[in-house]
Amino acid sequence: MLKKSKKNLLISAAVIALCGSAATFAAPAEQGRALVAEQVQQQVNINSASASEIAASLKGVGLKTAQAIVAYRDANGAFQSLDALTMVKGVGRKTLKKNKQHIVLE
Repeated sequence: MLKKSKKNLLISAAVIALCGSAATFAAPAEQGRALVAEQVQQQVNINSASASEIAASLKGVGLKTAQAIVAYRDANGAFQSLDALTMVKGVGRKTLKKNKQHIVLE
């Protein structure tokens, strides 16, 4: 009787270990897909996007700063370079560096 319990215990432990391993292998694939989806979603055309689209797409840019970007664009015309964004109050070099791969100028 004791041998049967140990055998069942060992089988249960093996099943649990295998299930944990499968989850470990599946998680990175799911994370990779989520990361790709996030990168695609975050690209924003800074010369045509609304303030809410800009705020949703750029890290460290809230609605107030996004509204300032749109106001600057309306007053001065389309942004010709990424560096021109630093002319907007609230957008500094660090913010630009964090987001440059997500900004499109068209």
